[in-house]
Amino acid sequence: MDNWGYFWSSSAVRYMIAYLKGNFTTKTPTTVLVEVQGVGYEVNISLHTFSRIQALEKGTLLTCLLIREDAHILYGFYEQEEKDLFLHLISVSGVGAATARIMLSSLPPSEIARAIVQGNEPVLERVKGIGKKTAQRLVLELRDKLGRKQGAGLTGTDIPSLSHNTSEADALNALLALGIARSAAELALRKVTQSDPEITGVEQLIKRALQVM
Repeated sequence: MDNWGYFWSSSAVRYMIAYLKGNFTTKTPTTVLVEVQGVGYEVNISLHTFSRIQALEKGTLLTCLLIREDAHILYGFYEQEEKDLFLHLISVSGVGAATARIMLSSLPPSEIARAIVQGNEPVLERVKGIGKKTAQRLVLELRDKLGRKQGAGLTGTDIPSLSHNTSEADALNALLALGIARSAAELALRKVTQSDPEITGVEQLIKRALQVM
């Protein structure tokens, strides 16, 4: 372990890039390109952060850099509370950055924190990739840590609805970017649109699809 960060499994999170402030040149539900003084940074985001920046042309994203043997991946967060929760989640054995991002795309950070603090494992198990044993580890390892943070930022409001309608193709692309197999993503989206055809916002399509998988 060096002075720049902390190691979890074979990866390290480093804080040499604490935040990015610039223009959001391209946004999708899973990534955003942030231009800072002529340099474009590709930043991985959750659906929660996307819902906060979708109407913004510029702004600030808090970041952490995940360093693996085969890649350096930059993650961005609109709120400090979400970043803190992300770091807590990936500190748990069996929860990688991809799974943590799916969790933050499936449920509001406040609901995840509340479920962990209350030991509500079934809520956690609703998230794709979180089985019973992983849910138990999340509660066991994070309950006390997050319990101390209740009332200090991890009890925010739910994700607001998107202001525009987008196509199922956008939702499908976002699910694929989250690492979900095309066949599973397409099946889940069909279930959602058939059960509630009035849902047209990409955020709600993705959240509901993740819940029915």
